[in-house]
Amino acid sequence: MAAQPEGAPCWADAMFSDPEGAKRFYGQVLGWAFGEASSEYGNYTEAYADGKAVAAIVPPMPGQEDESQWCLYFASDDAEVTADRIRAAGGELLMGPMRVDDFGTMCLARDPGGVVFGVWQAGRHQGFQAMAEPGAYCWAEVFTREPEKADVFFPAVFSYQAKQMEDGEVDFRVFSLGDRGVLGRMKMTDDFPPDVPPYIDVYFTVEDCDAAVSRATELGGVLRLGPMDTPFGRFAGLTDPQGANFSVIDVTAAQGEMPTLTDVS
Repeated sequence: MAAQPEGAPCWADAMFSDPEGAKRFYGQVLGWAFGEASSEYGNYTEAYADGKAVAAIVPPMPGQEDESQWCLYFASDDAEVTADRIRAAGGELLMGPMRVDDFGTMCLARDPGGVVFGVWQAGRHQGFQAMAEPGAYCWAEVFTREPEKADVFFPAVFSYQAKQMEDGEVDFRVFSLGDRGVLGRMKMTDDFPPDVPPYIDVYFTVEDCDAAVSRATELGGVLRLGPMDTPFGRFAGLTDPQGANFSVIDVTAAQGEMPTLTDVS
């Protein structure tokens, strides 16, 4: 795939204290195969679905042995410029920008509400080689207790347009680039335990949502939500055995009417 436009999700990775355990789990749940670990880059290991790079796992660096979590990267034309916008919008840079050989330039950041994300300026590594195919990334949502901060921050950094879902039960917003929705924003309710930090929930495509949930729970994962039918597909929220949240979705099993969205840009 060609490099994604600025602001579009372009890559996902996660740190795991037990990389081999993560390989076994995601290999069976999502059908991933794994490349060779790159010792030169901290044993960074790419995952492949049908031979296409779709994500990566890596052991934690010293001092970062916290609970595992998926990190979503957004495409940038110039990581230095994006880093400046992050700071100007009240975000915090956690790492970089730094060049990763000729693969590209990356940085890690945190929004004012505590959501961690990455920025990737593509070089030789363009990012996802597949999207919305079995085993590949499909969608993502910012889960935050402070939606008003996210609603200002992300459009300021990535020039998103925003639409609010007209639903009295949930506070949900979609950020778009032109006509393409690229990111959701969900307000965390009291259903989330207070010790669960804000995060970006990454959705991976599966051929059968219920079968993926069954495999995940048999392997020690925890079902957080669903499976449930939506106009976007049948999906479920999961936590892997090492504590990383993610979702699975069968986009071929969409049911119901699309929600009404109101422009709030």
